[in-house]
Order: sequence, then structure tokens, then C-alpha cells
Amino acid sequence: MNDSLRFIAPALGAFGLFCAFLIYRRIRALPSGTGEIEDIAEQIHNGAMVFMKREFKLLAMFGSVVIVVLWFKDPYESLAFTLGALSSAVAGFIGMYTATKANSRTTVAAYEKGPQEALRTAFFGGTIMGLTVASMGLLGVGGLFVFFGNTAGDIHIIHGFAMGASLVAIFFRVGGGIFTKAADVGADLVGKVESGIPEDDPRNPGVIADNVGDNVGDVAGMGSDLFESYCNAQIATMAIAATMTASSWQAIAISPASLMFLPLGLASVGLLCSLSGMLVVRLFAHKEPARALRMGTLSASILFIAAAYLVMLFLGVSNSVWLCVLCGSAGGVIIGLATEYYTGGRPMREIAKSSQTGVATVMISGLAAGLQSVVIPLLTIAGILLLTSELAGLYGVGIAAVGMLATIGITMSIDAYGPVADNAGGIAEMAGLGKKTRDITDSLDEVGNTTAAIGKGFAIGAAALAGLAIIAAYVNVVRSHHDDFMLQLSDPAVLTGVFIGGLLPFLVSSITMNAVGLAAGEMIEEIRRQFREIPGLLDGNAKPDSARCVDIATEAALKRMFLPAAIAVLSPVVVGFGFGPSTLGGMLVGALLGCVLLALMMANSGGAWDNAKKFIEKGNYGGKNSDAHHACVVGDTVGDPLKDTSGPSMNILINVMAIVSLVIAPLL
Repeated sequence: MNDSLRFIAPALGAFGLFCAFLIYRRIRALPSGTGEIEDIAEQIHNGAMVFMKREFKLLAMFGSVVIVVLWFKDPYESLAFTLGALSSAVAGFIGMYTATKANSRTTVAAYEKGPQEALRTAFFGGTIMGLTVASMGLLGVGGLFVFFGNTAGDIHIIHGFAMGASLVAIFFRVGGGIFTKAADVGADLVGKVESGIPEDDPRNPGVIADNVGDNVGDVAGMGSDLFESYCNAQIATMAIAATMTASSWQAIAISPASLMFLPLGLASVGLLCSLSGMLVVRLFAHKEPARALRMGTLSASILFIAAAYLVMLFLGVSNSVWLCVLCGSAGGVIIGLATEYYTGGRPMREIAKSSQTGVATVMISGLAAGLQSVVIPLLTIAGILLLTSELAGLYGVGIAAVGMLATIGITMSIDAYGPVADNAGGIAEMAGLGKKTRDITDSLDEVGNTTAAIGKGFAIGAAALAGLAIIAAYVNVVRSHHDDFMLQLSDPAVLTGVFIGGLLPFLVSSITMNAVGLAAGEMIEEIRRQFREIPGLLDGNAKPDSARCVDIATEAALKRMFLPAAIAVLSPVVVGFGFGPSTLGGMLVGALLGCVLLALMMANSGGAWDNAKKFIEKGNYGGKNSDAHHACVVGDTVGDPLKDTSGPSMNILINVMAIVSLVIAPLL
């Protein structure tokens, strides 16, 4: 393999950041509104920045301890960890900063120019997050590969980058999830249920915190989640290639160097394909929003599959590996479609119908839909595992994960579009811009809800495949030090690990759900206090103290995210050094299965409850403020922490545990 190829990934990463900067300049040049619009947008932006700055301080303290520990193991690995943490943090900050600037501009576009320009503004506000995530991954992993990808013995240094990205992800995803759902639950219960005022009503003190939460949870949080999986899949696949025997790599490539570079090569062309998909969305912005976004995603995926074939042909890699990439890409589509069906199709409508008989039937039907929704994704993941391992062994599993995540640029863009559109609707409501503007922003938000649900399903599938790839790399690394190492179910040590791993997702879910419940309780009491003690607030003659609600959500998130983070980081260390590599391997398997099952069930139940509520708000089964609507609001309130806090935490949990295990594997 030509050594000059090593520079392609970091060069394209820099190019992607340049494209993101050009889009940012275009977004900033658009009118942002004046008066009430400007004031509301500034409150949302400042609240998000306050949360991020305080989270960065805690992250720096926690990360410094890990940096020191890794320094004694390998100074270069410690440096890679620092780079990974900084890359993820910078990507999240840039994406969220831009999203909080694009929201008011989307509102103004909807008010002054109509749905086409509003869609373009919201989407390109999200593309900066997508491009930054993909570009920072290529720049970081690709840059390290230039220096440490020359020999298989040095590839372990890059594992530190993945660990840094994972640590930031658990802080951003868990902390952001607790913040956003504490604000959302508090604002909904006191505002819509108790006081009977509309969503995003400016009289509600929790509304600004709710809009801030959309950004810290669904932009920065989701970005760090997918950034982690994106980088981890590439690094795990490199690690597998580095430990392959001669007979293994000779069956699928002309050299092991080609197999080590291939993940970066695929991610590089994936960025270019994502850029082409973004242009497609711009060209078809005059169509229905859902259609335009779908056309952009599909065109990027089709181009990527063709480009992946050419990359492998150039690198001298077997067609069987290309089929693994095809399996990963197809798997992502299947999981996304299954998620769309359960959160927006017949199961969702059945939940809405059940609301006519009260809250209990809404809860039962929602849980049933969530439980059933795990079947198709799990069978898909199992099929990918079986097919890819048959085609190219453990390397095939890793490269399938890379294939699923290679077009993350446009996938994350569409995910980040949702919160921008949601915030735009909130600003339109609070600024009193009228029904016409709100109808436009509602149509964008409705599509955003669907893309968010699909994005969560995709993120779970991607995390599962990335986790499988890291576990495979862990097995190979341990086996390179102990030739007879095997994970056998007949081994009591492995089975013990499976049970320990199986309990951890339930423990972390309990902690995060309880954190949201306690934080929401504080938020509810504060909103009630303001309604009670501020004269004229409910009549619209006084302004609420929104900053106090933002502060409550921030304090709750920062205080209660440490324990889940500590469990994720320390459990592999305790089990690995306490019970050995076999028990640790079993723990990873048990945790992976538990995390995927719980994540899918919680995300899809929550998404279905949310969309059932919106289905009724369109006028079905009595419409807004009916008994059916109140029943679905309760279901949505219970589903909020499931789909936006505990569910997404599972993606992070398995990847953090797996990458920490991979880092400590040589010491076991």
C-alpha cells in the first residue's frame, strides 16, 4: 500500500471542517430576528452554553485522572486519549453552538419566506454537526494512523483515542439526557396537564429549559454518541486486522496494511458521499420535507456502496469484504425502517386508540409495542454477525460496523435537524408569530420527530455492531498474548461474566431513570412556585424566571451523571483484574445483549408514546385537551426519560465498557 494514502483521511477531515465553516458563515448571514425572537433565542443559546461550560469543567477533572493513569501505561496512549476526548468535545460544542444559532433563523425563514427556505435553514443548521462529527473523527483517527499505523505493534496506541471519545460520550449523553428530560417532564406536567396551557407557552417557566435540553441532549449528546461508535468501529477493525494471522488476511487481501487502512478509506469516501447527499436535500427542498431528507440519505448510501467497491478494488481487498460493507449498510436501513414502523406506524396508532380507555391501557400498549420492536433489529444484527463472520471472519463484523457508520455525515445532519426545527417552533409560539408560521414549523418538527426516532434506532444498531467489533478485537488481543484463550459457555468464569454483564444495563437504567424523576420533581416544584408566587404570570402579565429552571436542570444533570460514568469505566477494570480475561469477555457479551435489548425497547416505547400524543393533537380521538389526550400526555411523560436518557445511555455503556476492556487487554 502506498504510504501517501495515509494522509487522505486527515486531509479529507480538514476539508470537511472547511465545508462546515462555509455553511456556518452562510447560516450566520441569514436574518435572526429582532425583539422577542432575538431575546428568546439568546436565552436558549446562553442556557446551552452555561450547561456545556460547567460540564466541560467536570469532564476535565474526570479526564485528568484517566490521563495520568494511562500515562504510566503508555504516554502515547495517554496522548491519544486526550486527543479523542478533545475531538469529541469540540465536535459537540461546535454542533450545538451552531444549532442554537440556526433555530431563530429557521423561525424567521418560516415567517418571511415559507416552508422551503425554513427546511433548508434547519437542515443546514444540522449539517454543521454532521460534518464536524465525521471530520473530527477522520482528522483524529486518521492523524494518529499516520504516526502509529505503520506496524501492528503500535496500533494499540490509537485505542486511547476511542477511550477518550467514549468518556466524553457518556458525560454528554447521560448528562444531556438528564437535563433535557427533567425540563421536558416538568414543563409538560405542570403546563399542559395541570394548568391547561399549550406546549411552548411563554408563561411556562420550564419552556426555555426544555428548548435548551433539546440541544444539549439531541445535538451534543447524540453527536458524541455517534462520534464514539464511528471512531470505535474504525479503531476496532484496525485492531482486528493488526492481530490477524497470515492465513486469515491472505484469504481476503493482498496485504495486512490494506486491511488496516480500509476502515479509514471507507470513512473518507463516506464523508464525500454525505456531502453529495446534502446537495440532494438542497436541490429537493421544494418537495415534502420527509421526501427531501429521505432522498438525500438514500442517494448518499447508494453512492457509498458503489464507492466502497472501488476502494476495495484499488486496495486489493476481496469482494467478500465488500459484501460485509453491504450487509452493514443494509442492516442500518432495516433497523431504521423497523424503528419508523413501531414509532410512527400501526403500533403507534393502536396506542392512540387505547387512550380512549385511559392511562393504564396507553401504558400497556406502549410497553407491548416496545417489547415487540426488538425482534426485527435483533434478528438483523444476528444476521449481520452470521453473514459477515462467514464472509471475512471477525474482520467482516468490524467492517460491517464501519459500513453502517461511514455516511454519518448526513445521518447526524438529519438527526441534528430535528432539534433545530423543534426549537424554531418553540420560538414561533413564544414570540406569537401566528398560526401560519407555526404550521410550517410544526410540519418540520413532525418530520424531525420521525428522523429522531429513526436516528435513535440507527444509533443503537451502530453501537451494537461497534460493540461487537470491539469485543472481537479484545478477544484477538488477549489471544495474541495467550494462544489458548477462548470464550466458551461451558467455562464457569465466562458464564459468571455473562450474568454480571447482564445486570449492569438494568442498574444503569435504574440510576438514570431515578435521576430524571428526582430532577423533574425539583423542576415541577419550581414551576408550581412561580405560577403561585409571581403575580399575573398565568394571565400573561409577568415574565417567568426561566434562568432558575435552567439552573435546576443543570445542577441535577451534573450531580447525577457521575455514578453511571464510574460504573461504565470501572466495571471492566474491577472484573478484568479481579477475575481474569475470560470473565471480562463474558461480561462484555452479557452487557452487549442487555444493552441492545433495553435500548431498543425503551427508545421505541418512548417514541411511540410521543407520536401517539401528537397523533391525537391533530384532532383524532377528541384532539387536544380531551381525556384521550391527557392519557397520552402521561404516556409521553413516562416515555421521555426512556427514549432520551436511559435508552441512549445503553449505547454509551457497552462501548465504554468494551473500549476500556480493549485498552487494558494487554495487561491481563
